Formats: sequence, C-alpha cells, structure tokens
Amino acid sequence: MVSDKTISIKRRKLTKKKKKKKKRTLTSSSSSPSLPTLPFDLIPEILCRLPVKFLLQFRCICKSWKSLISDYKFAKKHLTLSTTHTLHCISYRDNAHVLLNSYSLDYVLTNITQTQFPSPPDSYLFVGSCNGILCLVREGTDVVHLQLWNPSIRKFKELPPISTPQTFVSLYGFGYDPIIDNYKVVVVYSDLNRKMELKVHTLGTDSWKTVSEFPFAFVSAQRPGQYVSGTINWLVSTGIKWFITSFDLGNECYQEVLLPDDPCKVDENKLSLSIFRACLCMISGENVWVMKEYGNEESWTKLFTISYLRVPRASSYSYIMAECVLENEQVLLTYNEDERFGHISYNYKNDTSKFIELENFPEICVESLISPCF
Repeated sequence: MVSDKTISIKRRKLTKKKKKKKKRTLTSSSSSPSLPTLPFDLIPEILCRLPVKFLLQFRCICKSWKSLISDYKFAKKHLTLSTTHTLHCISYRDNAHVLLNSYSLDYVLTNITQTQFPSPPDSYLFVGSCNGILCLVREGTDVVHLQLWNPSIRKFKELPPISTPQTFVSLYGFGYDPIIDNYKVVVVYSDLNRKMELKVHTLGTDSWKTVSEFPFAFVSAQRPGQYVSGTINWLVSTGIKWFITSFDLGNECYQEVLLPDDPCKVDENKLSLSIFRACLCMISGENVWVMKEYGNEESWTKLFTISYLRVPRASSYSYIMAECVLENEQVLLTYNEDERFGHISYNYKNDTSKFIELENFPEICVESLISPCF
C-alpha cells in the first residue's frame, strides 16, 4: 500500500515537470522569428508609385513617412511616375460659391469631385497647368490677380497683383524653368499705344520683372499659352500668317515656330493649340498634328483625322471645333446649338462619340505632390 508521503512526493515532482514544460514553451514562443521588415531604401520606391490620396493618409503612420512624403525630392520622383490625369472645370453656385469640378479621365468623365475655391468668389479663368499645379486668373478693372493651386494636396498661393491701369493683358502663361528648378508665370500686356511688354514672376519672389518688349504685333487665337519643354507657346497671327510664338522660360528669349504644312485651307477659327503626351499638338480643322521634337518644324506629324466632323450631325451645328486631345484617346469637341454651348467626347480609336456635361472649357492636370508654396 502506497503511503501518503509517497503520493505527496510524486505530486511535487509532477508539478515541477509541468512548470519546466511551460517555461520551455514560453521561451520557445518568445524566441520565434519576428515578422519580416522592408529595407528602408525600398519604402520610397513603393510609395512613389501610389496615388496622392493614399500618400496624404500615410503621412500619419509615422514621423519618418511624413518626412519622406513631404520631401521635395520625393515629390519630384512621384511626379515622374504619376499617370493619373484629371480634367478640371470651374463652376459657380448661387453666385456665392466657386467650385472646382474634377473628373477622372480613367472613368470617361463620370467620376466627379467638388472642391470649393480657397479665394473669394469671382470670375476665374484657367491660365494653364504644370506638374499638378493649376494657374488661375481673376481680372479686375485696374488689377489682375493670379493664383497657383494644387487641388490634389489642397495647397494654394496668391501671387503679387499686377496693376493694369490703361493697359490690357493679352496673353498668359505658366510653366517650369528647368534651369533654376522653379516655376514662372508670364503675362503679356499692351498699353494705349499698342506697345507690348512681357512680365515674369518667379515663384518664391514677391515681385514681377519686366523682361523685354514683346517682338510681335499680333492677334491671338488663345490667350493662355501652352507649356512644353521649358517654353510657353501661343498661337498668334500678324494678319498675314498664323504661327506659334514661343518664350523660353530659362533663357527668357523668343522664338517663332511655324505651323505644320497642312494642304487643307482651314478657317482661322478652327485652329487650336494644345499639348498631347508632352508634345505640341496642333488641331487644324479636322486634322490633328503633333511636333514630335520640339523646335524642329520638320517633325510635325499628322496623327489622325477627326472623322466625326464629317458626319451630317456635326455640320448641323452653328459652330463645332476640336479643342484638345485627351490622354485616354478622346478628343474634346465644343459645339453650339440653339445659342447653347456643349461638349462631345470623341474616341478616335474606335470612332465613337458621346455627349458630356461640362460647365465650361476645362483644364487637364496630372496628379502630383508638388506644392506651389515655395
């Protein structure tokens, strides 16, 4: 017969074994390998490929990510990889609010977001866009106000006003100067004697600089200039011929660029200058041309013909014109019917078209982290 003492000793031994086993289990779990971590150098490579809306949220994850995403060098790298283009329109509500309606080109102008203007309600015009920054102007009686705005990151900057007594602003332009790695706004204005001068504002300064007298007396087809390859380009006429006046932002000099040699004689009201895939794009009636090598007039190449302009429905409008070629293989057409303007999106690849609702003529802008607040 087993004594109580023997049973007690066995119980103590069993308890000790269990404690040792438990201890070994805890030690084993605590020494298990940790989750893999990404190399720090790989994080920027991943983040710079993400949409801006996610990056703005990721700034809250940790201080190092906030510092990285806010860094100018990171913003420039993200810009080189950004493929999201947005079409923006200005709309007015109740004469008290100015809204920026933004449409995604990826969804064929169906997705829309609205952002209220950060400045007082007034009448605005697009000057242009560059690297994600919109440039807008409000024209007063004796003063012109210009603003820079990146709607993707909600950053806004008011530029020094330009006093314009007894003068008329003829042309505007906005673009990037690669020589000084900065942005410039250009204004061409004329006085009562038709003397024309060009003023330049460099972002980060508090004044406008008069560069020189504008070398051409002209009639302009489009007041906003088109930015490409460090230059601002305007479609103008001397009364004898139409050509492109180019202003180099880095060297601050002028150049005349000839139009493509289009055998079709086109009404001057059917000429339009725009940018398509980082090239100058010239729409001459129903023909679309691009300058594949900027400054080389022999590089003008005819891309396609807008066959929609030949159909009977198009000829029924009192006015119809191709305005620009979008990144998603669409051509934006503006028409007038019964004294009402409207827009048509025409796909030049499959020769289809659809009516679209836009408040007025839009500006196309790439999504970016570039801030106008230098």
